[in-house]
Amino acid sequence: MSMKKLLVTAITALTLGISGAFAQTPSSVPVTPNPLATVPSSTMVLPAESLPNGTHALSTVDVNAWLDGYMPYALATAGVPGAVVVVVKDGQILTERGFGYADVAEHTPVDPKLTLFRPGSVSKLFTWTAVMQLVEQGKIDLDGDINQYLDFKIPARDGKPITMRNLMQHTAGFEEQAKGTISNDPQASRMEAILKQWVPHRVFAAGSTPAYSNYGASLAGYIVQRVSGESFDDYMDKHIFAPLEMKHSSFRQPLPADLAPLMAKGYKFEDPKPQPFEFIGPAPAGALASTGEDMAHFMIAHLQGGEYDGHRILSAQTAAQMHNSPLTVLPPLNRMELGFFETNINGREVIAHLGDTALFHTSLHLFLKQGVGFYVSFNSAGKAGAVGGLRGAMFRDFADRYFPARKSDDARVDAATAEKHARMLVGHWDNSRTSKSTFLAVLDLIGQTKVSLNAQGGLVLPFKNLGGLPLQWVEVSPFVWHAVNSHERLAAKVVDGKAVRFSIDEVSPFMVFDRTPATQNAAWLMPLLIASLLALVLTALLWPVNAIVRRCYRAPLQLAPRAMRGYRLSKIAALLIVAALLAWLLTFQSMMSNLNNFGASFDSVIHASQVFGIIAFIGGWLAVLVNLYAVWSTPRRWPARVWSVALVISASTVLWVAVVFHLISLSTNY
Repeated sequence: MSMKKLLVTAITALTLGISGAFAQTPSSVPVTPNPLATVPSSTMVLPAESLPNGTHALSTVDVNAWLDGYMPYALATAGVPGAVVVVVKDGQILTERGFGYADVAEHTPVDPKLTLFRPGSVSKLFTWTAVMQLVEQGKIDLDGDINQYLDFKIPARDGKPITMRNLMQHTAGFEEQAKGTISNDPQASRMEAILKQWVPHRVFAAGSTPAYSNYGASLAGYIVQRVSGESFDDYMDKHIFAPLEMKHSSFRQPLPADLAPLMAKGYKFEDPKPQPFEFIGPAPAGALASTGEDMAHFMIAHLQGGEYDGHRILSAQTAAQMHNSPLTVLPPLNRMELGFFETNINGREVIAHLGDTALFHTSLHLFLKQGVGFYVSFNSAGKAGAVGGLRGAMFRDFADRYFPARKSDDARVDAATAEKHARMLVGHWDNSRTSKSTFLAVLDLIGQTKVSLNAQGGLVLPFKNLGGLPLQWVEVSPFVWHAVNSHERLAAKVVDGKAVRFSIDEVSPFMVFDRTPATQNAAWLMPLLIASLLALVLTALLWPVNAIVRRCYRAPLQLAPRAMRGYRLSKIAALLIVAALLAWLLTFQSMMSNLNNFGASFDSVIHASQVFGIIAFIGGWLAVLVNLYAVWSTPRRWPARVWSVALVISASTVLWVAVVFHLISLSTNY
């Protein structure tokens, strides 16, 4: 697992799961169908669409048979203790099933009616629903400046403010905000403090670029609180959970006393000990705890035009607006609606959301015209984050089983044109969900997406299938590619004959890839940085080695005073620079190994790394310049002269990285 992925575990614990989940759980846990899983007393058989032969009827019997064959093996193979699965159709619960354990040590089975899971960013759908209630009441203007609802100010960018529509479509332009996102500390900072302690820089123009933002979703929740005059938790209890009869759901942290005993335990892979309850700082972005049955009520309400069992949470017009207000950035890929995002498949209109905490991993999909909802949540990421791929595979397999494609598209762009178009994408690309102004920006250097060509002139990207093999891309129309034996598509935006942006269906609603600036491009910077580190490490290590050898052979170093001073300064510089880089590495590792370190309590460590880094990177660079002058202004042999130049290049490279990627900073906002 790369360092980039490891850090993403910590900073995007509420993320949408392109890379899946990274928390892990015991592989030896027996996974069996839950004896408390409920099956409706009368078997429901619902009419299938007019589809090709071999299509399965969407019925309780068939779905349960499919799940019984699918889930136990999947969970056992992935090393996941438990899961809940719910399917709804035409306003009814078709099936709700629990598999495995909510508590491994106590052998407590998952009960879809009573066991609470943490659906992570699926929580945002509840926040967005609350926003739309207030839009419907005329209390929030989707296209007005959100500053009118706040008691602090979000700065404009290019003279343009942020609107609620921008927040709902993740196009406010915020960079990543990680501090305080998730911890095990009940005293950790909460929503209002996190929102006000630092406003992430707006690195994109409003409305221009999908860049997923927990900060933006939490900001929307805070606006709900201010506009309604009720606390966010009270608002959700009264206006969402009560009318939907979601009696076992809460955003409150810690959970209320009556719900806490029902909370499923979360696990890391190969660790039988349950992990502590996770406290989500930006609560509206991911703090929900809910049962499978309660989530069924929510899905039914959205599939039924805002109504559940006679109780209306949205008007039909508002629900339709929420579900059908797409932002088209890269046609024909999936788009962002108002809070939901498209996961269209097999010609069906599907809106969805994914969600992850460090321990729980979830997906929710609504087949709008079919009136079908599919929900699954796991209490671990499993082996090597297997659940990330598993939940996607479950959705695709469900769709292929009950709503298969009516026809296949065999269109292809001719080979010469396809190779020309593919070549236009070659290079390094930055993810739009990124940090640009904080020390976390350094992760972009090792996390850039590289696009290359294979021997046949086809695209090669790091995106892989469930088996871990790279996807094979075929261009089916100009600058639109389809992955062989997959539902995945890729599309690129071309301006003045140059490819400037691309994305893939799985993430296109909230994440795109733009060209990496030349000054930050890993294609040249990483090889140079690696070579520089080797030169600095060798310099630091060989200093005492050479001294010992000279002492043994009684051959003292004969240098003029100026040259001797430069020599010693260069060795000290190399040692300091290497030590500063190690300090930053240990800082990142400490943050990744303990989510509580993404909080104010860790600021002193970050400050220490920053101060030491400033001294080492700038002081070391000046020292090797002194050595360069000393070497070239006194009689020295050519190896010393060459090495003095190598040290200047090495120290300059490290200093460049430290400046460009904000390791030289004294801010603990990130």
